Amino acid sequence: MQKNSDFIVVIPARYGSKRFPGKPLKRISGIPMIIRTCLQCLKIVKNSQLVVATDDIKIKKCCEKYSINSILTSKKCKTGTDRVAEVAKKIKARNYINVQGDEPIFNPDDLSKMLKESKRNKNKILLGYTKIKNRINCNNKNIPKVVFDKNENLLYASRSTIPSSKKNQKSSCWRQVLVYSFPRSKILKFYKIKKKTTLEKIEDIEILRFLEIGFNVKLVKMSNKSYPVDTRKDLYQVEKFLSKKKINLIL
Repeated sequence: MQKNSDFIVVIPARYGSKRFPGKPLKRISGIPMIIRTCLQCLKIVKNSQLVVATDDIKIKKCCEKYSINSILTSKKCKTGTDRVAEVAKKIKARNYINVQGDEPIFNPDDLSKMLKESKRNKNKILLGYTKIKNRINCNNKNIPKVVFDKNENLLYASRSTIPSSKKNQKSSCWRQVLVYSFPRSKILKFYKIKKKTTLEKIEDIEILRFLEIGFNVKLVKMSNKSYPVDTRKDLYQVEKFLSKKKINLIL
């Protein structure tokens, strides 16, 4: 691993997911999901610039099999961002680019864009977002939605439909693309908060902790070419997509 570098790509991977236990090691067309996510990122960055942060030795051994760097982190980490913060305590870098481990068809171009924006905005917390094209997913509780101001500063994030109208008027919805950039000083302050903050806990969205402790979060527009795996159904959909069967993965 490169130390004292401009950035490190950190991919958090928790084995004991409540909704989908063992998710990072589930195979998609023969390859574990966490490895597929890493391989997408390695189309842009060097192996020495990437590390998987995991709570489980099984995931670490899987990474070793594919010659991918990994670090064991505490099983007590409240979120993936806390896991990234543990890496920040061990490996010094200017920024930590967090790509979620459940993005097996993550668009490498989005990582490239985040790296460029991170370089331009060295001291800002950045979060990817994109428009929800299939309006059915505006009501999907598994998809965190975002609202923002005219300068693309995050105002709020929720698993509920936002924005919404009491008159049920249709409006555009936007979702997180789970790639972030965290300056070292700010992610370490995030980590010092030992309990989930009020809104973070209610919504189950960790980016809200930064807002609640007084930090600004800047949004970076990404492509819609990603499909996070939250459920077994999602896994099946991605596998069908990769096998080149006709399937629409538009979120």
